[in-house]
Amino acid sequence: MKAVILHKTGSSDVLKLSNVPIPEVKSDWLLVKIKAFGINHSELILRQFEGDAPYIQLPRIMGIECVGEIVDPSNTRFKVGEKVVALMGGMGRTFDGSYAEYALLPAKNVFTIDTNLSWEEVGAIPETYFTAYGSLFDCLQIEPSDILLVRGGTSATGLAAIQIAKAVGATVLASTRKEIKKDFLKLQGADHILIDNGTLPEQLYKLYPLGVNKILELIGVSTLLESLKLASFHGIVCNTGVLGKKGTLDGFDPIKDIPNGIYLTGFFSNYPTQQRIDAIFNLIKTKNLHPVIAKVFSLDEIVQAHNMAESNEANGKIIIKI
Repeated sequence: MKAVILHKTGSSDVLKLSNVPIPEVKSDWLLVKIKAFGINHSELILRQFEGDAPYIQLPRIMGIECVGEIVDPSNTRFKVGEKVVALMGGMGRTFDGSYAEYALLPAKNVFTIDTNLSWEEVGAIPETYFTAYGSLFDCLQIEPSDILLVRGGTSATGLAAIQIAKAVGATVLASTRKEIKKDFLKLQGADHILIDNGTLPEQLYKLYPLGVNKILELIGVSTLLESLKLASFHGIVCNTGVLGKKGTLDGFDPIKDIPNGIYLTGFFSNYPTQQRIDAIFNLIKTKNLHPVIAKVFSLDEIVQAHNMAESNEANGKIIIKI
């Protein structure tokens, strides 16, 4: 089979397409014929430098998610030909992932789906919508009466969060660094667009003088402290993303840095379940949602796909179709 193997960290040019044997099936693992997968920020980080960490053993077939069909279910509950999604749980990091034509995956990482969406659209859903859905419902407890700020609104997860929050009935503010993307965000359903140019607090307070009660922080700790101050009394801030390329906050003092009466939480997308995947696809179907796809590439265009992801110019999810 064709596969993209990471042998060393570096620029996108280190990604090489190789021919390798199709993995041999073993107990409690199943073989999936991959139809599509999305490009994720964490994969860029793995390729750039995380692959050098002691807990990553290179070479490795990258990829933390995929969609496809069961080829060999081994001794698992699955059946040949079933449509499935697979994500997380060490995929593409502790064992080989989805940048390939086939993947051998542990049954606990694989979930059946019932959908009529194209493979490209399904490929844009697993990690992105699982993260957005979990952040909104598990952490922010989103309700129709809520006023939600999605910080990092033009990211794939931000766009999914806007869709889902609007489907619930919430009022949505979305931030972007680029004025040119205002119309695009409005087309996705955002009620108000804030330009993240250093005056975002003033823009928000002009609309909502007391702040907003729900904030999805996708940029990460580089803007987290400011986001905490934008929350209204008893508001919730969920830190989910690391688009700001900074993962930890040095000198963080919870007592001083979290305003009185504000709740800080975070969503970690490493524990998907069949029940949650069913809920996501049911919401997508009943609300007639469609993922925003920036561009579809082939497997041998993986370098171009990574370059597009790194440019931060993609409006939506970047998909590799096999």
